[in-house]
Amino acid sequence: MANYQEHTLDGASPVDLVIALYDGIIRFLYAAIAAVDRGDVRGRRVAVKRALDIFIHLQARLRMDIGGRPAAALSEFYASMFALILQASQGASIQRFEDVIGCVRNVRDAWREVAAKGAYAAAQSSSLAAKASKLARVMPPVVDTEQASRWTA
Repeated sequence: MANYQEHTLDGASPVDLVIALYDGIIRFLYAAIAAVDRGDVRGRRVAVKRALDIFIHLQARLRMDIGGRPAAALSEFYASMFALILQASQGASIQRFEDVIGCVRNVRDAWREVAAKGAYAAAQSSSLAAKASKLARVMPPVVDTEQASRWTA
């Protein structure tokens, strides 16, 4: 028997599905924060893996040949958020997780604007690309090369 969420996504548009994936990222990052609060390393790792899996899924489905500048901006955004999540997990940093949540919310809200306009072509607009591109530049990953080679989720 399928659950309620599966039924609500049955007739969803591609934009609605992307929004649902962003909501999933946010939910898993909050789970990671809760795990950090509890000192639950395994729980943090599981939540982080799930959030990263969604970013991998989103990244893999970008069509650079069709999406142009917005797709490139989203690709940079996904890569930046991926790196920041890894750093947050490594340092068990609630603040870093919250920073990522804020960035993901901003881009999710841009997708909501696209959905509200009712046209997928609106994703080509400067709103989504500009937000993703700006966030990718504002939140550059800071990688300690010594730590990066020894990282575990």
